Amino acid sequence: MNKRFRLSTALDIDDVLMECVPYAIRLANEKYRFDPPLTIYEVDRWGKLGTRADVIFEFFNDPEFFRNQPPIKGAREFVRKLSQMMEVFVSTAVWPQYMSIRAQRIAEMFPEIPADHILMGSRKDKIDVDILFDDGMHNVFQSNATYPILLRRPWNREATGILAVNNYDEFLKLVEVIADSYSVRPERYSMEKPSILVLVGPSGSGKNAVAEQLLAKTDRFEKLISYTTDEGTAEQRGGWYHHVPLDQFHQMQENGEMFESTTYAHQCYGSRKSDVEQILEAGKHVLTVMDICGAMALKTHFSNVVTIYVKRDKKDLLTAILEKQMPTAEKVNRLLAIDGETRNAQICDYVVQFSDGDQASEEILRSLNI
Repeated sequence: MNKRFRLSTALDIDDVLMECVPYAIRLANEKYRFDPPLTIYEVDRWGKLGTRADVIFEFFNDPEFFRNQPPIKGAREFVRKLSQMMEVFVSTAVWPQYMSIRAQRIAEMFPEIPADHILMGSRKDKIDVDILFDDGMHNVFQSNATYPILLRRPWNREATGILAVNNYDEFLKLVEVIADSYSVRPERYSMEKPSILVLVGPSGSGKNAVAEQLLAKTDRFEKLISYTTDEGTAEQRGGWYHHVPLDQFHQMQENGEMFESTTYAHQCYGSRKSDVEQILEAGKHVLTVMDICGAMALKTHFSNVVTIYVKRDKKDLLTAILEKQMPTAEKVNRLLAIDGETRNAQICDYVVQFSDGDQASEEILRSLNI
């Protein structure tokens, strides 16, 4: 008899389940009549910035703010679905004088969460759960959860090399993938019909070399061209990225053109759903190189997605990153991200060891019977 168990997750409240910064911005615009209006993109890191956006902090000292915080659109349905999948806790940091208001608001908005599962305090590193879902980079980096997951917001855009999602649907899909990782996986995934192959791995793992070899060895793949605000990346990785200015990238996000977007080393990256659909409709397999966040977004939006983690010895990873032509600060970010990204192998469908692009690509083609 197989042992049955349920995963557990701890959810943050502010800007994960209930509006905090966007609500404060609306109140600030109503009170001060900013022209142009204050936007969420002006809060690009947490804490006082020395800009007009600092005005939002005055609302965090008003009990009425906490009493009237609205739930984020879809949050109540999200908690209902999640409660059917796993044990749900709430972990929320709030000033002591507002704790009773916060607890009452949680009980009203999310009755599925038991009262004894509401945890107050800022030391989220002390919470023993399988999954932490938070918008605070420091909470995610310091968490002892097996899978700390970041909800992308403008103030955590500098986060690099960690599991992150853009919305509830992506989180639920990631939870499904994590749960499946504890069970026996199929030996072979079907790629008889047009499918999507995603290569995942740390910087320097050899993903790009493997991708180029796959394209050279068979015409059944077509590469997905993504978008980035990093002009250098677009130039260095010719044919894999279009460069777009930051304001245009944000516009594409707001228009719903992007099915996934992420930030790596201060630069934005994203892909359009229509580009994927066009390749599939032409009868080709989509080939793309993404971080684990983009891979999970693809699994959310498309049914036949195969993820392959490209594994490389740590010494070779370090050497490859140090030899890259890029600013020192970006190298540091990539080096620091290695250990976190290595854990992503657990939730990919296959793992391939990289010694060179030819060897790894041949192994992938054999595994997928292409």
